[in-house]
Amino acid sequence: MTNNSGIIDLTIVGAGITGLVSAYLAAKEGKKVRVLEASGSFGGLIKTFNVGGTELECFYHHFFLHDKELNWLINELGLKDSVVSKKTTMGVYTKGKLYPFSTLGDLLKFKPLNILSKARFVLCTAYLGKFSKWHKNEHIPAIEWFKKWSGKQVTESIWKPLLKVKFGKFDGSVPLAWMIGRLKQRLESRESGSEKLFYLDGSHFILLEALLKKLKELDVDLVLNAKVDDLITESNNLKGVRSNSTSYLSEKVLFTIPSHFINQIAKSHIPILQQNNPSIEYFGAICVVLELSESLSPFYWLNVADRDFPFGGIIEHTQFISSELYNKRHIVYLSKYFALDEEIASKEKVEVEQLMIDKLEIVFPDFKKEQVLKTHFFKSNTAATVCDLNFSNKIPRVKSEIENLYVCNMAHVYPDERSVNNSIRIAANACKTMGINTDLVPNGSSLSGLVGFNEHKAN
Repeated sequence: MTNNSGIIDLTIVGAGITGLVSAYLAAKEGKKVRVLEASGSFGGLIKTFNVGGTELECFYHHFFLHDKELNWLINELGLKDSVVSKKTTMGVYTKGKLYPFSTLGDLLKFKPLNILSKARFVLCTAYLGKFSKWHKNEHIPAIEWFKKWSGKQVTESIWKPLLKVKFGKFDGSVPLAWMIGRLKQRLESRESGSEKLFYLDGSHFILLEALLKKLKELDVDLVLNAKVDDLITESNNLKGVRSNSTSYLSEKVLFTIPSHFINQIAKSHIPILQQNNPSIEYFGAICVVLELSESLSPFYWLNVADRDFPFGGIIEHTQFISSELYNKRHIVYLSKYFALDEEIASKEKVEVEQLMIDKLEIVFPDFKKEQVLKTHFFKSNTAATVCDLNFSNKIPRVKSEIENLYVCNMAHVYPDERSVNNSIRIAANACKTMGINTDLVPNGSSLSGLVGFNEHKAN
């Protein structure tokens, strides 16, 4: 057993964006910080790969007009000039047909809904996104609310299939609170009726590289291939963690990894931690990324409102960012969320790719398999939390019952949607809980970082 260089101020377990931003905020205030990452690379879900000489996210990313926290970090890292923006187009595939779904005019032409249903859709969406209070709607299943207020036609044509694609067998227990967070995010990204999105020229790769450079300048100890497998405790105090037979002693430890991993590590030492933290289930996500010789459609984002498809979204990245950057190849993400016991979770890479490409021909009859120049396959088993009714009751307190042990992870984004911006928000709130000054981080309109912290206000 080896001891790693004495006691430091803060050890952070997990080097996704939440862990890295937490390290930056703490180190900037003068704390001695260490980051332990179980895998061989930093970044978590913002990791990238190379296409035609340009880095591209393994899991699609963009950011929104109202993402104040992310814009703050971009400015901190000197990347302001790398931000590009564009009004994007959205579509829906339902009942065997493609429909534009970006503007009010598109809605008026949307044939699956009659005029009354269209009016109910607009009113309900506006109410949820602008006026409703999430904390008053945690106990209400979203699908039941839509049936009552949007009507059967809207629910069956839009909301039910989309919830099914996203949440699978849990679609009936998704709280209306989550939908409120989702719709607030989408509506606030609209400008003059259309959605305007932002991206970094060079992908989130340049954000990650710039952040890692800053951390090294601040003398943060960044350790890869350091899976934490044990805790160092004394009575009810956490003194540090162990990884690969190495002891890392620390005044405080912040875990940013999924809750069930924390429980596995802690169960033999601190059973009270498990007792006070109900089980949180996670979804996995698959992204099959296609390099195509031709464009698929005019849509950047196409929701597939049909439960029989192996993907719920078709994101044509090069309808947002020029294909010139990728050696004139057209980039398409086929995305699928899955429960861990679903059949697709155990399928091999080649089988999933073939299944998705075959189904793509149904959505786009003119598409030919010969247009696929190359495929890429990415999978995460912890891409999103299963948000069920009264989910806030499951979210762990950031300052745990164990002295010096803190927890901040994807669950704390609820009721908002997982994003880089919301990861920064929860990182800032976790640092504040640990007594670190985070006044430099602006408070945007995000609903994340409200539950589990010492000080929070329901909105």
